[in-house]
Amino acid sequence: MKYDYLIVGAGFAGSVMAERIAGMLNKKVLLVDKRNHIGGNAYDEFDEHGILIHKYGPHIFHTNSKKVFEYLSRFTEWRFYEHKVSAKINDKLYPIPINRITINKLYNKNFSTEKETEEFYNSVKEKRHPISNSEDIIVNKIGHDLYEKFFKHYTKKQWNLYPDELSPAVCGRIPIRTNDDSRYFTDKYQFMPKEGYTKMFEKILAHKNIYIQLNTDYKTMLDKIKFDKMIFTGPIDYYFDYKFGKLPYRSIRFEFEKHDMESYQETAVVNYVEKNIPFTRLTEYKKLTAQSFGGKTVISKEFAQLNGEPYYPVPNSKNKLLYGKYFREAEKTKNVYFVGRLAEYQYYNMDQVVAKCLLFFEELRDK
Repeated sequence: MKYDYLIVGAGFAGSVMAERIAGMLNKKVLLVDKRNHIGGNAYDEFDEHGILIHKYGPHIFHTNSKKVFEYLSRFTEWRFYEHKVSAKINDKLYPIPINRITINKLYNKNFSTEKETEEFYNSVKEKRHPISNSEDIIVNKIGHDLYEKFFKHYTKKQWNLYPDELSPAVCGRIPIRTNDDSRYFTDKYQFMPKEGYTKMFEKILAHKNIYIQLNTDYKTMLDKIKFDKMIFTGPIDYYFDYKFGKLPYRSIRFEFEKHDMESYQETAVVNYVEKNIPFTRLTEYKKLTAQSFGGKTVISKEFAQLNGEPYYPVPNSKNKLLYGKYFREAEKTKNVYFVGRLAEYQYYNMDQVVAKCLLFFEELRDK
């Protein structure tokens, strides 16, 4: 069979593009993924105890985009969920992002207004100019002590780089609050797919024009199939056979544990920000999925590492220059479109990927 589009990667980018092209343009799409499942890193599955776990770490849906929310709502019902994260320091838990509760508990203060909290930040922050890295952006907002406690060692564990070696965007995307809002996100739409992400992806891809092939590296089939255009959502350097060198990513190793207890920790996710703890965070999945299993719970510990599945592009000036070479090569490539976080070497939230794909599809359709 000849296909109109070969789409590489069955995560959010590939799946949304496949659904739009098959459904709206009535084109035949072959969707290929090297893994044995759809859904990319958002894939979830039931473990042997019946608890729904996120195989690649916690994925929390949140967006301010009505367009994105309404689009995905065609493929899932939702369960309202507001995510809360704690940071553990000396066996005590503090709300993250840092807020008034964090400051009061950490420094034994009794601030009751946003103005008092803001004045505290102003009294401890250190003026940095220009803002050239992630240490600068945090110290400039909240000073050195909070930076040391909450950001320095956690960032080093996660990236194997200290904040002063990373772009300001890495730590800058974490807000600093003066109120007592302990929600991790403040977006208008905060939900979890009622039956999980995998079920949602199954419905996104349930179109007669979409053909799915898993456990397959697309390069092994290029001489066996015919197609007009390709949408590539994998690592852009892999597409070009690493001709300019390999773009670095941080990966994650997960250790899953079952515990015979009703609840393991107070919040769904606890960040371990201290230097002496080898893992970055611990997730308790029942608190994400609202499942009830008498006396049993499943957790995962995350260990950041260099090798493995690519999770996070490493944002610094050297890697930006290297990606630029691949980007210029991609611009010269006919009938191949590069979409998504791996293809664009950019950290996107799930809703941002969906939004970009919906916009890109409109441009594609108009062409």
